Amino acid sequence: MIKIQDLIKIFRTDEVETSALNNINLNIKSGEFLAIMGPSGCGKSTLLNIVGLLDTPSGGNMYFDGIDVSRFRESQRTALRKGNIGFVFQSFNLIDELTVFENVDLPLLYLKMPMAERKMRVSEVLERMQISHRSRHFPQQLSGGQQQRVAMARAVVAGPKLILADEPTGNLDSANGEEVMKLLEELNNDGTTIIMVTHSAAHADRAHRIVHLLDGHLINENLRKLAS
Repeated sequence: MIKIQDLIKIFRTDEVETSALNNINLNIKSGEFLAIMGPSGCGKSTLLNIVGLLDTPSGGNMYFDGIDVSRFRESQRTALRKGNIGFVFQSFNLIDELTVFENVDLPLLYLKMPMAERKMRVSEVLERMQISHRSRHFPQQLSGGQQQRVAMARAVVAGPKLILADEPTGNLDSANGEEVMKLLEELNNDGTTIIMVTHSAAHADRAHRIVHLLDGHLINENLRKLAS
């Protein structure tokens, strides 16, 4: 699904040039659950943003389903993201002014899906995430664990091929973190490719494979278990 070749990312200001990623080579198969680990500032989130087509590399190439997306314009990246990639963030990134239902409905609105189908899909995914009883509530009326369930519902409602999770358990207690990990495993078992950035060795161990970054370099990778 994802093929990364000699990927480089450099951030420049008038005075400073910072190399965030250095010659990254990585292949991610469809249906895989990959964990990315490393200390803060090592390039994990930068790599995730490039894979998620939120940013572009400074050098090298990235292929998404065989298409070289390395030099895509923003409009092209936006079009490819829709319906193909879902995001789950540590800070949830829900819109406070919208209800749970409306937050989850947003990706379908962007896809210009008919209202009847949107209602059906949102209702089904809220039920799956066991948060349907909160559909009319606003994010600030929910616990952290409930907000992350809503964020995951929003990420999967359009049926994306790929879920990118950036520290999805970072703001949660251990019980809610475990629930989020179970949901990610269920989605992966259903065939969704998962790429997760995490500081938790225990959570990373639930993935098929772990890659480690240090100072923008991929230093090693560990195979945990074969994908089913």
